Amino acid sequence: MAKILFVMTGADQWTLADGSKHGTGFWADEAVVPYEAFKAAGHTVTVATPGGVVPPADPVSLSDGANGGPEAAAKVRHVVETAVEFHTPVALAAVRLDDFDAVYVPGGHGPMEDLAVDADSGRILTRAVESGLPVGVVCHGPAALLAAVKEDGTNAFAGYRITAFTNTEEQLAGSAANARWLLQDRLTEAGLKVEVGEPWAPHVEVDRNVVTGQNPASSGPLAAELLKKLS
Repeated sequence: MAKILFVMTGADQWTLADGSKHGTGFWADEAVVPYEAFKAAGHTVTVATPGGVVPPADPVSLSDGANGGPEAAAKVRHVVETAVEFHTPVALAAVRLDDFDAVYVPGGHGPMEDLAVDADSGRILTRAVESGLPVGVVCHGPAALLAAVKEDGTNAFAGYRITAFTNTEEQLAGSAANARWLLQDRLTEAGLKVEVGEPWAPHVEVDRNVVTGQNPASSGPLAAELLKKLS
């Protein structure tokens, strides 16, 4: 039985280029789908956030439209509302990585607001990748990788082949024009090799101990790949 650390956003607002705030959080099924897969496999999950705040779900991600219909949406909402782990997070600053066997970061625009600049999250991810722990990250979750900076100023994930929510998907979603920065661009600037798949289609990249998914549809395949590394 493995112990999996979920590094999750605590931000419910995303600051846009014009200074306005846009409601956000974590994208629900990007947390729920892997959570259910890991629990079904007998593993345990611990959630950690900046300051130990309860991670907020992006309200849009709980809607019928975002989940392919009312039945699927109701299931996702039920897990978000009832999973004890999502409501009893620990503070990232208190995390001892030695207590865990893998790290997973779900997306949503929330990580672009806080995890992208969170030193504790960056410390955890840097140590995880350098020690060979399986690291899974999906959609906007790779924003957290931007804070994984080593003492020499380079990114701990530089040179890794990854995927993430693309510029094209951000444009198609209507969020690119007023974003302060685009995730694909920032990751590329940090030295990561971002592979781009078809918009909205499942796309997973595996490079050494790092497993990344491009978008919400990639959450299930990513969880399956991460489970292989824990078997």
